[in-house]
Formats: sequence, C-alpha cells, structure tokens
Amino acid sequence: MANYARHLTATPQSRPLPGQVPNSGGGFAFQISCWDRLDRFLILGCEGGSYYAGERKLTIENAQCILECAKADPGRTVGRIAEISTSGRAPKNDPAIFALAFLAAQPGIVSGYALDIGLPKVCRTGTHLFQFVEIVTQLRGWGRALRRGVANWYTSKDDEKLAMQVTKYAQRNGWSHRDLLRLAHPVGKNPGQRDVFQYIAQRDKWLNSKKAGTRTLVMVEEAKTASLTRLKRLINDEGLVREHIPTERLNEPTIWEALLENMPITALMRNLNKLTSTGVVAPLSAGTRRAVELLTDKELLKRGRVHPYNLLVALKTYQQGHGTLGNLRWTPVPQITAALEDAFYLAFETIQPTGKNHLFAIDVSGSMSWSAIGNSPIKCSTAAAVLAMVGLRAEPNSYAFGFADRFRDLGINKYDRLDAVERKVQASTFGSTDCAKAYNYALMHKMDVDAFVILTDNETNTGHIHPTQALRNYRKAMGKPEARAIVVGMTATEFSVAEPSDPFQLDVVGFDSAAPAIIADFVRGFSVRGDEAQDD
Repeated sequence: MANYARHLTATPQSRPLPGQVPNSGGGFAFQISCWDRLDRFLILGCEGGSYYAGERKLTIENAQCILECAKADPGRTVGRIAEISTSGRAPKNDPAIFALAFLAAQPGIVSGYALDIGLPKVCRTGTHLFQFVEIVTQLRGWGRALRRGVANWYTSKDDEKLAMQVTKYAQRNGWSHRDLLRLAHPVGKNPGQRDVFQYIAQRDKWLNSKKAGTRTLVMVEEAKTASLTRLKRLINDEGLVREHIPTERLNEPTIWEALLENMPITALMRNLNKLTSTGVVAPLSAGTRRAVELLTDKELLKRGRVHPYNLLVALKTYQQGHGTLGNLRWTPVPQITAALEDAFYLAFETIQPTGKNHLFAIDVSGSMSWSAIGNSPIKCSTAAAVLAMVGLRAEPNSYAFGFADRFRDLGINKYDRLDAVERKVQASTFGSTDCAKAYNYALMHKMDVDAFVILTDNETNTGHIHPTQALRNYRKAMGKPEARAIVVGMTATEFSVAEPSDPFQLDVVGFDSAAPAIIADFVRGFSVRGDEAQDD
C-alpha cells in the first residue's frame, strides 16, 4: 500500500519548508532575528569565517545586522552590546568593541548612544580604548562627538585608576595615550588627573617637577631603577604588575614569586607558561599550590570575568609545552593542567540539575571540523563536545553522541577528561550534515528524551526529512508533545534549525557562559524568547 502521507510529514532537506531560507551549506534553515544574530556575533565573533562563508562576508552581514538593530532601537542595541561585554558571557571583547565602533561611526543619535553610554562600559582598559579608536578612525573622522567620548573616558576615572591604566596599557595598535590626548584634549577635573595628563604628554617635565606626583606614577618610575629587594616590595606593597617591571628583571624567579602572590586571574592564565619555565610553578612547589588555589577559586573567576573558552585555550596551550611564537618552552605540571580543567567547569554559571532526560547531539560534520571558535586552535566540533560535557556532568540522566550524515558513537561520558574528549571527536569529524539525526535516532531506539540539545553550525544539507519535522514525528510517536529541542549555534551565521514558532524549541549561542543555565531553565518549563522568560 502506498504511503502518500509521508510526503506531508517528511520533506527532503534539499527542499525548503514554509518560512525557511537557503543556508550557506546548500540546504535550508530558519532565519533568526537580527537581535538573536547580534547575540551570536557578540559572543562568537566571526574571525576566520566558517567553512561556507569567509570572514569578510560574515563581517559585512553582521555589520548590517548591527545597523538593523540600531535603526529599530539604538538604546537597546548599545545596551545589549554593553551587557554582553560587561557580563563576561563572551570569550573575547573584540566583537563588542567592533560593534560599538561601527555604531559610533554612524550619524545621529546612534553615535551618541555608542560614545556616551557604550564606550565607558565596553572599553574598560586602555587596550580596549586603543582598539576602539583604531576601528572607528578607519570608519569616520575625528569630530566633536568622538573627541568628547574619548575625553570622557579619561576624565571619568579617579587619578590612581587612571595612572594604572596609562602605565599598564601604554600603547597598542599603533596608538599611545599621548596620541589620544592630542586628539581629544581632555581637561583634568582635579590635580591628580592633571598630573597624569602631564606625565603622558610631558614626561620629562613631570620628572623634573619638584612636587610629589600621583603615587602610582611615582612607584612606576621608581621601579625602573630599583634594586631587586625594593622591586619585590613595590610589587607586594604598592600593587605594581608585570607590565611595570623592567624587561631584564622578568627572568628573575623571585620577581615572579612576588607577582604570583596577588596576580589577577586573567594575568595568571597568560603567564602560567613563564611561571613554569622559571621554576616558580613546579611539582610540589609553593608557586604551584598558589596557582591552583587561584585557578579554582570560583568567586575569583567570576569577579575576573573569566570565560570558560579562554580557560580551554589556556589549557590547550599549557599542555603543549611551547608557544606558537617565540622560543619559550616549559614542562607542564599535572596539578596545573588539572586545575585549568576544573576551572573550565567552574567558570560556567551554576547549573541546578533538572532531573530530565537529556540527549546531547554533537555535530561532527566536515564544516564543524574546519571552522574554529575565533582565531584559536579550538575547532567548532571540539567546542561542541566540551559544551556537551558540561551538560553531561550537570545532568545525571543524559547521553551524548555525534552525528554528521549518520550516527557516530563518540564514546564520551561525563568522566572523560577534556583532552580525551578532543581525541575522540577528532577521530570522527567528516561528512555532510543532517541535524535530524538526533530525533530519528531517538525514535528508532524508543529513547525517552525530555530535552534534545543539538550543538551545530546549522548548515544542515542532507537527509530525507527536515529536523523540525523529525522532532514532530518523535513527539507524536512517543507521546511527548512538549519534548524540548535546544539548538546551540556554534557560528555567527543567521541560520538555525530551531523553528521560531515552536514554543518548545530554543536557539542559544554556543560558548555563551550563561547558556547551560538558560538551557536548564528552559527544560524545567520556562519559555525563553529574546530578553523575556515566562512560564509555559
């Protein structure tokens, strides 16, 4: 007997469903809103592009999306850029800085919002400011609004914090603070600020002045000629950091011991390699104990806005025992490797187990193994797998597998270390993409799934049925009409296999540090759309 009904419930992925658009991989998917794409860009960026779309194409598309959001609601757009930047939800601040600079280059009220509201929140350090200025200068000239915005960046800080910024981040991207003072003409609001401005613009005159200067500046200048003993005191008592230390002193283990004691968490992650090469961090050393203590302090990770992705990169770099640039070599200390992995899980928002049955489906197709998260060695397939590990560890009733054009048993479980997960995923990454595989597999094996979590780049392009149709079939056959589907987007494209009109499907951004908690709330019975959450 002919089964004509299948033509109504199963559409090949080579043909679109109503409301779908072509994706970059030759298939079809749903188009996400400009607000959702803004979030994807701010969190994931588009550095390096994807398998199907180059960096230039994605940058232009995302810039158009940013502008579309700004035209609809400039205050909300700038507010969202600032919120993502300040919350620590994104691995890097670069996309937020670019988005803000792009808006600052636009005419009218949009520029005002970006410069007056966004700039002090997004550009929190001198490096951020230099990066912003470099981008905005390429897009516009130096008008009154830009001068006012940059001047306010300096005058909004108290003198000691300002002194720390201008000495710790003296120059970047071809810009110096002297350059910006000459262009923006900030006027000091008090003697301390004016003292810092003189130090920047007329350092020789400042040095010859008989009056006592701002304390941070005095200590920074003293450090340039201080004895080893005095330099350690300046680090311990006055809070000088690595950037204040003369280069020739940075091979002294005792200097690194002093720096480590109160080293900011992000600086520790950057300097673990040097600390190990100098012997300060070594098996059973006091330096190792201190580093482990800092790395596994959850409150410290939170205050430092440490993103899980950056811990993953630090772990991968530390494990290899050498950098990509320079001649630095070190022997990794196992306690540090373990601490970095523990910190990776600690850096996510606290997740309360839902008690629901979760199926994590990890896209290991060729496009996922080609694309990377930003300019890093972390491929999207590996990133998807380690994010699934977060869910596996949080949810006791969970299972994970890989898929491309067919099911792939990756053999991963919640007890695996991250390096083992990476090896297992790399052995299985190839082929085209069928995002319906998770639903089809669960139905075939009569699996009782409350929540499907699909980690993918959304470039689905093969298979006899669209993912959303396969989900409907699963729900009907298994008698689970409210089975959730969460699609975790791993690239900053405009596509998703999650159907926007389905209240039990959710699209979230991969490597958003808040994503696991958002997913858990959704699975518990909350519908999360945009900035709102409400009971079903």
